[in-house]
Amino acid sequence: MDFSTFVLAASVTSLVDLPPSINQADAIEFRMDLSPDPLTELSNYSHELPIIATNRVVHEGGRAPENESRMDLFCDAMENSSVKAIDIEFSSIVSGYGQHTLDSAREHGISLIVSTHDFTSTPPLSKLESILIESTKIGDVGKLSVTAETPSDILNLMVATWNQTQSGDIVATMSMGNLGSHSRVIAPFYGSKIGYAPLDSNNLTAPGQYTLEVLRTLMTSLY
Repeated sequence: MDFSTFVLAASVTSLVDLPPSINQADAIEFRMDLSPDPLTELSNYSHELPIIATNRVVHEGGRAPENESRMDLFCDAMENSSVKAIDIEFSSIVSGYGQHTLDSAREHGISLIVSTHDFTSTPPLSKLESILIESTKIGDVGKLSVTAETPSDILNLMVATWNQTQSGDIVATMSMGNLGSHSRVIAPFYGSKIGYAPLDSNNLTAPGQYTLEVLRTLMTSLY
């Protein structure tokens, strides 16, 4: 999947009966951990938008347990031709659970988004940069979602995004929560290559998200 230019992903928990508004997205992030039958939904998927398959683990904000079955679901999903990228946590790779999933993605020519989520704070700038550096050594995209406690947290995240982009890495960054909401609009200006937005405000997949329609409108007006 090409992340050389910005990709706006519609975050969904189901692929069934997608509304026309989905066409405002460049891709779909399918939260398999929030779907009762993700493989069946994938097999019935007929839209042209590429899919980023996410099976988020519990300790990083999802519902999937950290075990081999979670990784097996990734591998099964990658057999579907619509799945062009997977999002796997850096912590899972470090723990050893994710290696065969990484190998399978490489065999299938599927892009790897290596992600880290902090739902309580924003680490110092040096740590933000370190996380992105280590993530992009493993994956095609280093993704970092943190939680802003002060405006300076958002500034540090944008600096880390800019620095790593200037170094030639492909990164996706965002600050969660109400204070950090606007980071989802401005991060692409500093080099972030993926944005995430739900179809409506009743189905947020992370704190502080704008809806797909609102985020697309804001970005169109600014860029």
